[in-house]
Amino acid sequence: MQGDPTQKHLDFHDTHRAMAAMDINYPDGSSTGWHSHPRGQLLYAIEGVMIVRSAEGSWVVPPSRALWLAAGLEHDVRMSGEVKIRTVFIDATAIRHLPEKSCVIEVSPLLRELIVAAVDVPLDYEEGSRDDRLMRLVADEVRVSDILPVHLPMPADARIKLICEAVSEDPSDTSTVGEWSERLNVTAKTIHRLFSKETGMSFGRWREQARLLFALRRLANGERVIDIAFDCGYASQSAFTAMFRRHFGKPPSEFYR
Repeated sequence: MQGDPTQKHLDFHDTHRAMAAMDINYPDGSSTGWHSHPRGQLLYAIEGVMIVRSAEGSWVVPPSRALWLAAGLEHDVRMSGEVKIRTVFIDATAIRHLPEKSCVIEVSPLLRELIVAAVDVPLDYEEGSRDDRLMRLVADEVRVSDILPVHLPMPADARIKLICEAVSEDPSDTSTVGEWSERLNVTAKTIHRLFSKETGMSFGRWREQARLLFALRRLANGERVIDIAFDCGYASQSAFTAMFRRHFGKPPSEFYR
């Protein structure tokens, strides 16, 4: 590993320029530990898959995606495979019209090359220079990138948080809201209301999203689609593939290509 990331990034926040980019590589299975940044962060990896956790929820970020993290959000990044991170810190008070909330965005070939090139831009680049224009073009591309539905929000309410933790640990669990209401001694209506209030999703949609993120982590490890489908609680590979295609526009076998 190239040093401690909780120390390395400090130099990149100290610059008087609105944007700064750095690179750092991690071995498979390693983690950054919990930390935060005073600037917004465009977190991207040219190789490997990142699993990012925060109090807001979780994201899975393959090389075709980048994660925009709002300033100050405490998070932990766990690596699946050898991960080569190329990240851009952006002062969102100086560079306007960036995403207001943390989200995963599609990375176009142009944005990928811009991020890679930004790593070589010095911290004290001159305003109006080619380096300045390159950095601002990164921000322009972030603004027009598609936001993708790969966020799993975590609730604060202890009752449905227990449900969410159970589903995350065992995505094959097919328990209904009625069954959960009996276990927790609350009404099914209460569970429905709390899911909508705390996560912005129905119980069914949240469970499907949890299964998707579980599947993305397993796919990143090169596991068989049919095994992932059964472990996600689907009766067949075709049913799982149909759900996956509905969300991502492609079958699971093609997602990381």
